[in-house]
Amino acid sequence: MSPYYEYRHLVGFEDTNLVGNVYYVNYLRWQGRCREMFLYERAPEVLAEVQDDLKLFTLKVDCEFFAEITAFDALSIRMRLDDLTQTQVAFSFDYVRVRPDGTEDLVARGRQRIACMRGPNADTRPARVPDALRNALAPYAAPGQGQLIGTTSGAGA
Repeated sequence: MSPYYEYRHLVGFEDTNLVGNVYYVNYLRWQGRCREMFLYERAPEVLAEVQDDLKLFTLKVDCEFFAEITAFDALSIRMRLDDLTQTQVAFSFDYVRVRPDGTEDLVARGRQRIACMRGPNADTRPARVPDALRNALAPYAAPGQGQLIGTTSGAGA
């Protein structure tokens, strides 16, 4: 099993609907939060570039649901790098419920693809994935993706 970046979340009432289970859009929010915390903890140089002119456009996001979760379930959202090209990054996310006894079960699985862009809003263009991001992602590559890390020969956008 490949390593993953982990974001922990305790489900609250604000994450649930009237029936008491987690509303589907929250899974997508947690993907974004996991990605943000990864940048904050592992690639702060990229955050500085985002404040300059780097834009991380989310191109695609999806999630498959396997089991319901409710308030006060402890989740581990585990992010892995699935694909890295010159200008795009694809992640996978496992949503794992961690029970008080330490047992775990997979409750959902998601995917996300982002594109790196630069330039003013009227003239935004694809840009290379910053080296700082490539380096930060290297430990989280899915099996078979290691050769893509740190290279600039992958397919473009």
